[in-house]
Amino acid sequence: MSRAGSPEVADFLKHLADERQLSPNTVKAYTKDLQELTAFLDEYLGRGGWSWDDPEIDRLALRGFLGWCGRKGLSKRTAARRLAAARSFFRFLHREGRLEANPSRSVRGPKLDKRLPGHLGPGDVRDVFDFAEAEAAKNSLAGTRTLAILELLYGSGLRLSELHGLDLDVIDAHAGQVRVMGKGRKERIVPVTESALRAVDRYLLRRAEVADRTRGPLLVNARGGRLSKRSIQSTVQRCFESAAGARGLSAHALRHTFATHLLEAGADLLAVKELLGHVSLSTTQIYTHTSKERLLRVYKDAHPRSS
Repeated sequence: MSRAGSPEVADFLKHLADERQLSPNTVKAYTKDLQELTAFLDEYLGRGGWSWDDPEIDRLALRGFLGWCGRKGLSKRTAARRLAAARSFFRFLHREGRLEANPSRSVRGPKLDKRLPGHLGPGDVRDVFDFAEAEAAKNSLAGTRTLAILELLYGSGLRLSELHGLDLDVIDAHAGQVRVMGKGRKERIVPVTESALRAVDRYLLRRAEVADRTRGPLLVNARGGRLSKRSIQSTVQRCFESAAGARGLSAHALRHTFATHLLEAGADLLAVKELLGHVSLSTTQIYTHTSKERLLRVYKDAHPRSS
């Protein structure tokens, strides 16, 4: 039997789907990564019939896996993802008592360059919101909800998971604030724009037709249950593709856009850090690269001796 089709791999994939509730596409990616690991180990060990607790599958073997990925022409980011999949798999086997030790524990992945996060320019933002306003004008649950989603993601810089978890009672319309539960169960208060409050009020009229108007999740589906993260994601992506022709950007791009536009307008970096709920300032500083690039373009275009 191919090790990629072994009971250990099958149990791990079932754990990802059932217990961690990862999407089918994510589980499919893990499957592909473990198939690649298996192909490498077949070649590395030079024999069939090996098992996952084979003593030769150790730190050196997994370092060899990274080198093998590189020789196949894979990017550092892809190799790092495949190593991460292997780590998750071995960690699962060790936790389940199927391995005495986790061979991936001390294996370091390739050092990756920091990527500038994808974001929308001001013109694209206008186009996206024009599209969302047209959807809201249909006065349907889905249409008014679309505008509310975009206003909260862009206006308050929320993560998708934070928006997904919002309940009715966390928005203080009088103070113009929303209470958010961020990463690590850390709560923070962030401002809400007037346009977001108007969009939410408009949406709540339609929400009241399918759900309790005094309590429960803010974003609901047609049956009154909490709207799924996947539905929020697909709603935003549809707006991006329909209005701005932007493919490949996720809902998180609006959070990146929020931070970029604030810094470009002169907002204090520490203030943006607090608004985003970042623990480390270095996480927020990546957005300053975009602002520096913009300033350099302005300089080159405006200064008489820049060229």
